[in-house]
Amino acid sequence: MTVAAIVPAAGRGERLGLGRPKALAVVGGLALVARAVDGLVAGGVDAVVVVAPPGDEEAVRDALGARRAVVVPGADDRVGSVGAALDALPGDTDVVLVHDAARCLCPPEVVRAVIDAVRAGHAAVVPATAVADTLKRTGDAGVVTATVDRSGLAAVQTPQGFDPATLRAAHERARTLRAGGGPVVATDDAGLAEDLGVPVVTVPGDPRAFKVTTPLDLAMAEALVTAGPA
Repeated sequence: MTVAAIVPAAGRGERLGLGRPKALAVVGGLALVARAVDGLVAGGVDAVVVVAPPGDEEAVRDALGARRAVVVPGADDRVGSVGAALDALPGDTDVVLVHDAARCLCPPEVVRAVIDAVRAGHAAVVPATAVADTLKRTGDAGVVTATVDRSGLAAVQTPQGFDPATLRAAHERARTLRAGGGPVVATDDAGLAEDLGVPVVTVPGDPRAFKVTTPLDLAMAEALVTAGPA
């Protein structure tokens, strides 16, 4: 059986301000997407499908170099992009991960923990960390209306792992809702599984699996790579 991973890398990265897709931003001499694929393979992934911005497929292939990954064009949003990648998965896939290219420093042990949890019988698995900041709910003009109890809250990361049939069903439901004019409010694939009524299980995440979104994030990633394993 095969562990396959989908890497959505179709974001344009406007907040990074680099003038190229975010997945092609470079950290320690390697593109984010290349580092993300390396981490997945080190964690036990057998096959990778990378979703590239339409028109930038060749640039993504160049960034991946000799890494064994299928590159497919993305869509206007995450639902469409992941759906396109699902069609390119190997037929014997028994675990499928969805991993943001921007979380390029996710340690292999987090990848392995997600895979193990899916193979243990959980249909949907996410890595998560405790919320450390105090959380406030705000209203008009940014006025605080309440302090949110953070006990029981978690910050969710990727890779998120699924039984393939569950992920396909979740995305099919999202496409059906969208075609009918209904809202699709989930911001991640686990949210789509939740909408199906599928229990989502957590495994310990890692601070290094943060998402590179801003120039500060990129600088932090560069500093971590330069510092080495310690």
